Amino acid sequence: MPDIVNKTENTYSNEIGRFAKNLSHPNVGLFNQLRGISVVHGNLKDLSPKVRSYVEANIDLCTPERVHICDGSDNENGQLLKLMQQQGTITPLLKYENCWLARTNPADTARVESKTFICTENKSETIPTPKDGVKGALGNWIAPRDMDSAIKERLMGCMTGRTMYIVPFSMGPVASPLSKIGIELTDSPYVVASMRIMTRMGKEVLEKLLQGAEFVKCLHSVGTPANGFVEMPSWPCDPERTIILHRPKDNEIVSYGSGYGGNSLLGKKCFALRIGSTIAKREGWLAEHMLILGITNPQGKKRYIAAAFPSACGKTNLAMMTPSLPGYKVECVGDDIAWMRFDSNGQLRAINPENGFFGVAPGTSNSSNPIAMKTIFKNTVFTNVASTSDGGVFWEGMEDEVSGDVRITDWRGNQWVKGKNSSPAAHPNSRFCTPAGQCPIIDPAWEDPEGVPISAILFGGRRPAGVPLVYEARNWKHGVFVGAAMRSEATAAAEHKGKVVMHDPFAMRPFFGYNFGDYLRHWLSMEERSSNLPRIYHVNWFRKGSDGKFLWPGYGENSRVLDWILRRLDNEDCAQETPVGYLPKSNSLNLDGLKEKVDLNELFSLPKDFWSEEVSAIEKYFSEQVGKDLPNEISDELAGLRKRVNAM
Repeated sequence: MPDIVNKTENTYSNEIGRFAKNLSHPNVGLFNQLRGISVVHGNLKDLSPKVRSYVEANIDLCTPERVHICDGSDNENGQLLKLMQQQGTITPLLKYENCWLARTNPADTARVESKTFICTENKSETIPTPKDGVKGALGNWIAPRDMDSAIKERLMGCMTGRTMYIVPFSMGPVASPLSKIGIELTDSPYVVASMRIMTRMGKEVLEKLLQGAEFVKCLHSVGTPANGFVEMPSWPCDPERTIILHRPKDNEIVSYGSGYGGNSLLGKKCFALRIGSTIAKREGWLAEHMLILGITNPQGKKRYIAAAFPSACGKTNLAMMTPSLPGYKVECVGDDIAWMRFDSNGQLRAINPENGFFGVAPGTSNSSNPIAMKTIFKNTVFTNVASTSDGGVFWEGMEDEVSGDVRITDWRGNQWVKGKNSSPAAHPNSRFCTPAGQCPIIDPAWEDPEGVPISAILFGGRRPAGVPLVYEARNWKHGVFVGAAMRSEATAAAEHKGKVVMHDPFAMRPFFGYNFGDYLRHWLSMEERSSNLPRIYHVNWFRKGSDGKFLWPGYGENSRVLDWILRRLDNEDCAQETPVGYLPKSNSLNLDGLKEKVDLNELFSLPKDFWSEEVSAIEKYFSEQVGKDLPNEISDELAGLRKRVNAM
């Protein structure tokens, strides 16, 4: 089957026309076989039989005009960038090296949790049975028949006139036994370019598939509205009919109608967490919404920590922290997702399955995260940030880094003047998509096939009141309860509004691939797998005082909290037992050199009224949302907390 290679997108339709007119064309057999579809890059015969079968079935479903098998090369990426420029999807940012700005349809700017579904035979496999009259909030279930109908209704012919890109990718280093492979079929060059950054994508993965490797099936289309009218040709989408579907039994993901990151970069939340968590349950490991960092103390002792925070709650800032405490060094393994498995010695080891950072831009600055700022200004795709007249970017937090004579254009393409516009210049969920290898503090072991050893796990979120800066769980069961009871203010990463405090267990609420009660049992079962479990902590950088200001300076000063945690891992006697867990003893938090005055009494206070309400809120949540699926061990931990709070 001859190849047609190195064709730019605007020549593809001419090639099809020649096929139709010239019956003596050497590819006429292929033309008839694939109903007029040309393979413009690569060769279907070079795919493994399973991959080819998957591709051809979806060619029949989606009826693209062209098929492009991606090789991940620089040449291919350059062609895609030129194509997106021609389409108006991206514009070059001339101030930086190989950086681009994409502006989405304003209706397509965040994950669509309400339109995201898990498909199983029985509803109870996907979500716990909520209390009568209560809407379940721990995922959305769809029946197999309804999933099939939704696919047929939306995806039949959805790629007509477009190119289907075949994207072979690995989550994790290709050679790692902890990694998994996926094939994403998409009609979005933006997705291809982004997946090239966020995953290991291209020929090496195709070669592994030829050796018989299994793969997760990922089908994506930006879609076309039912009336056929694409409102914004530079960013086609179908927000009214957007749907994100997962079928764990078949390791299958189908996404329609959105081009935005979490909905379209299917290796990310869909694969790495939703499908990943179901694979992890079957195989006995953990797929978690966690950063991974390495931290070395002044004595040269290094440990690795994983931390679960909801999106836009400081994961990237912590993963790339510049410690304020002298002698400490932090190195980044990953800022969003951790796959963790026990080795033969019972040590929990983690890999970052991603190859890039898909970080929230607003709030990132030289004062909050100087490492990120040194990482993101080359080879990066920015989405929905503001642009500047000197060819750069701007978002809230960069006010001190843009000169006054520079004009700013907001994320919608309108002129924006600081102090005059009430709306933000950058969308609150605007992003940078940048290669992880560019990070100046990337950990030397970040691609170690065996993973890095995890000594501690942190849970945390945005809690403006009542929750102390840090506390240690009493034991593993209590730590699992702490993760299950996590709450945090809503952020712009999903379609929630306002500052309401939401339950977000394990920072995984939008990402569970199966019943949360079974997920808790899976975590509890880790005690049976190892006697060398990490210690668990809860942190809260976001507590506010009576004046409404943050009590803790955060950012690099969070190294003082990590210092206390490391000393606890060395069994230093620097903690005191309290009703919620072990808090730092008086004067045990190293505040040497801290410039800001901190009210430690208020920062670590445990108001009885607050904690009584907190226990009631957790109890209500478990009762209404988890019900009979809640493990007895978690019920016992809740009862223990209530008893201790009542005795305060």
